Amino acid sequence: MGIWVVAGLLLWLVVRSVPLAAVGRTLAGLQGWQLAVLVLLNGLVLVLLNGRWWLLLRGLGYELSFAALLGHRLAAFGVSYFTPGPHFGGEPVQVLLVERQHGVPRSGAIAAVSLDKTVELLLNFGFLAFGVAMVLQAGLLGETVGLVTAVWVLLLLLPPTLYLWLIWRGRQPITWLLQAVKFGRWVTAVAHSESQMNTLCQQNPSALLGAVAISALGWALMIAEFYLMVSFLGISLTLVQLITLLTAARVAYLLPLPGGLGTLEASQVWALGLMGFNPAAGLSLSLLIRLRDVSLGLLGLWWMGQRLNVVWIRP
Repeated sequence: MGIWVVAGLLLWLVVRSVPLAAVGRTLAGLQGWQLAVLVLLNGLVLVLLNGRWWLLLRGLGYELSFAALLGHRLAAFGVSYFTPGPHFGGEPVQVLLVERQHGVPRSGAIAAVSLDKTVELLLNFGFLAFGVAMVLQAGLLGETVGLVTAVWVLLLLLPPTLYLWLIWRGRQPITWLLQAVKFGRWVTAVAHSESQMNTLCQQNPSALLGAVAISALGWALMIAEFYLMVSFLGISLTLVQLITLLTAARVAYLLPLPGGLGTLEASQVWALGLMGFNPAAGLSLSLLIRLRDVSLGLLGLWWMGQRLNVVWIRP
């Protein structure tokens, strides 16, 4: 309940500080072809990110339908997006869907999802570290804010980097941790999954390296998509300003609110305001991002309901 209060308060503060008529005029200026370009580009991003998971499963010896996996990834996104927390929660759905729908052993499903998420976090936090470095150098958001964010991002970047390095070296860090705390119930299952991850890294490293390359290309397309969003809304930014704005959006999603509700809007209004732009442009950009993500999240939840025979409770 407290989470929704915080989100509601943030949204109220943002709306209160922004002229909604200006937001309406900005969004009304979008043309059909511009929306079509954004949809196409986002579709390419989704295909690439799904390709990373597909490639890792293939590297583990499981050849699954690319189209079906894309639906499963959207289902996981829907759960993560609408779940309070920093964009996590959908991973068990990915495991469950490939296990039930395609007969992949649970240990293999967990191994693929774990590697997929580790690579995702590595690239996400790597971009954030790069973005924060640019912000610090340019001094756009203030030195104090930049330093605090930099320390936070570097701390977040450490776990996926260390975990991937240990797996590459043939270690099983989570298994060791569970044994150390005497949580034996999950040791065998996790050990089997990490063993498969070790095997992939040692016998088929091209699959992991390919997943990293796909993620990097996906990030390039996400930056291009964000640039087009900003441009179509009539906002002219330098490269440093663009990276700063995107970094603010990504940090907003890390905060423990469902879908970054309130934090996304506040981050874009605040960041553009500090750069000297009309805050209405920030709220317009947030609403465009929100429309895209909510649509994809709902589509994913529908897919999950169809595949797992979920009964949705209607009021």
